Amino acid sequence: MPQNLLEQLRNYTVVVADTGDIEAMEKFRPQDATTNPSLITAAAQMTQYQPIVDGVLVDARKELGEGASDEAVANLAFQRLAIAFGQKILAIVPGRVSTEVDARLSYDTEATIAQARKIIAQYDHAGIGRERILIKIASTWEGIRAAEVLEKEGIHCNLTLLFGLHQAIAAAEAGVTLVSPFVGRILDWYKKDTGKDYQGAEDPGVISVTSVYNYYKKFGYKTQVMGASFRNIGEITELAGCDLLTISPQLLAELESTQAELPRKLDPEVAKTLVIVKLDVDKATFDAMHAADRMATDKLKEGIEGFSAALVKLETLLAKRLAELESRTAATV
Repeated sequence: MPQNLLEQLRNYTVVVADTGDIEAMEKFRPQDATTNPSLITAAAQMTQYQPIVDGVLVDARKELGEGASDEAVANLAFQRLAIAFGQKILAIVPGRVSTEVDARLSYDTEATIAQARKIIAQYDHAGIGRERILIKIASTWEGIRAAEVLEKEGIHCNLTLLFGLHQAIAAAEAGVTLVSPFVGRILDWYKKDTGKDYQGAEDPGVISVTSVYNYYKKFGYKTQVMGASFRNIGEITELAGCDLLTISPQLLAELESTQAELPRKLDPEVAKTLVIVKLDVDKATFDAMHAADRMATDKLKEGIEGFSAALVKLETLLAKRLAELESRTAATV
């Protein structure tokens, strides 16, 4: 009996779970895991994870004291919640977990650096080595500069919300560990902009990730490419051979249930034979290329706003949960 697509994909590519759902990770046993504010918000509303949420809220209240507002406690708690989920995830996956810096800091280099250091310090306090953590930062020029500083301190970074080659080149030149091009979001933009449907190798998201992968392998960058944000398994099979792919539980299940041959599509040795022009991307070039790329401009802005909105929603949910907890506690005293 032939291997299913997921088993074959593992021969070429590190499979990462794109979820905050710990039970899904236990089922699919990925090498690594990544979350984002939207996924953490969804997980935080699941009944089975309420003890994690409540524990984080109680600890945040103790730390800030009774005089702190519910909103202040919720703000601290959301930062701790991603780390609490990260610790649970690291008990399941053998590799790394990505934990995201507040998206509202995406254009502030110093604030991004400061929060990343706090995240690493909390993992250090929990006895988890930094080799198992990736700090997720949006691929703005400011975010890339923050990542450059952090990498020199031995803090590994995952540059997310990556839509254009200019972002990828700047990240690689900064020495970041990993980039996450968003395949499905690129497809979404082109479908809306052109009214066309795209399949297989013609998918604009697939084309974008392939170009980043080939550029990195051609010029010997150590930065790894992790395709993300998939809309269908066709996008995934077209990127077989990419360094890593982060995949939702639904698409992992579809890959696992599909029996078909899966040829390798991306190969570093092939990339080395390609004719590719090397680009020097300084800030002026980055800004010019970004402005000229309507898709990258739209999707980066939209992504940061979306993750920021998810954080606001999570803080609101946490403040409400905290009020409920403290009300129940007061009633039993």
